[in-house]
Amino acid sequence: MPSALPDGEPVPENGSLPDHALESATSRPLGFYLHVPYCATRCGYCDFNTYTAEELTGADGTRASRETYAANLAEELRLARKVLGDDPRSIRTVFVGGGTPTLLPPADLGHLLDVLRAEFGLAPDAEITTEANPESVGPASLEKLRAAGFNRISFGMQSARQHVLRVLERTHTPGRPEACVAEARAAGFEQVSLDLIYGTPGESEDDWRASLDAALAAGPDHVSAYALIVEEGTRLARRIRRGEIPPTDDDQHADRYLQAEETLSAAGLRWYEVSNWATDDAARCRHNELYWTGGDWWGAGPGAHSHVGGVRWWNVKHPAAYAQALAEGRTPGAGREVLTADDRRLERVLLELRLVDGCPLDLLAPEGARAAGRALEDGLLRPEAYDRGRAALTLRGRLLADAVVRGLVD
Repeated sequence: MPSALPDGEPVPENGSLPDHALESATSRPLGFYLHVPYCATRCGYCDFNTYTAEELTGADGTRASRETYAANLAEELRLARKVLGDDPRSIRTVFVGGGTPTLLPPADLGHLLDVLRAEFGLAPDAEITTEANPESVGPASLEKLRAAGFNRISFGMQSARQHVLRVLERTHTPGRPEACVAEARAAGFEQVSLDLIYGTPGESEDDWRASLDAALAAGPDHVSAYALIVEEGTRLARRIRRGEIPPTDDDQHADRYLQAEETLSAAGLRWYEVSNWATDDAARCRHNELYWTGGDWWGAGPGAHSHVGGVRWWNVKHPAAYAQALAEGRTPGAGREVLTADDRRLERVLLELRLVDGCPLDLLAPEGARAAGRALEDGLLRPEAYDRGRAALTLRGRLLADAVVRGLVD
């Protein structure tokens, strides 16, 4: 959950949506994202809206309490029920992210699922995910999370090499994420994912290969691999600026990505989004697919973003301000925007082009269609998909995905 919030128009105090936002709602899936902003320590590369214990006092001196945070989230979930009115949809996906969600007791996370069941109902095949740092869980807590209803878990592995983890300021030891996969399987989790980061300063080709091999040896159903992005304002950015460590390198990122594709595909995982691989369709992250394909989701928690029927809004950032708004019976929404039809069309291109099936060519404006033709000639789009009326990236196109997208929407 990025820390910066955009500008936008005010959100009504009761959080109400324009009437058109719920038109044809039953044709779209509904998911919930629950943001838990707490971390034991702040990683040097992280720009997400997260807080350590000493950062929980707001600008007005009000202090947020981790112990009461689940109750605050539950209030927003009840607000969501009021705002969505008689919307009959049950929830298809729940994703608890952070931060480190598993710093909250399993009972708190289970209570939030109970609130969602009571207010909306969970679809029989609902995908219910929590993120977890490897050092924040063990066999007992994983068993409790599974008993509460979580059926998918995503562990932040990042790297198998200690010196790479040290640059990232990650606190777990190599080998712990792999052990977590085994513990999650023993607890009964149906789907297990590992997150990796490549391109960390000081990471060698052998380091990255070792991380991929270690991740695969653990036997996850799903692997995410993201290029390290150095965000302004982070400790990592300051260290690079001072010359303490070298900057990231785009050519190296490309090499690392090609290695990930080669290694993961050889092991039977197939890419379905530029940064995500899964053993089969059932192992894909359905919650993220909901984002990428224009579904509806309510994001609860400080700084969380939501989207329902072409209306997008975001919450106040600090946990103290968030708790205060709910205590006063107000929406925690800080701003919103109502997307035009053209906005939504462009977003579909931006997001769906990153998927293995790509986006329909008929979404493109005339200049974008001409750019798609040039991208096809340049080997950036797959001919067989183009013949079926879709713009879908080749491997080379995935390396240049941002540039391809810009060409299709400019």
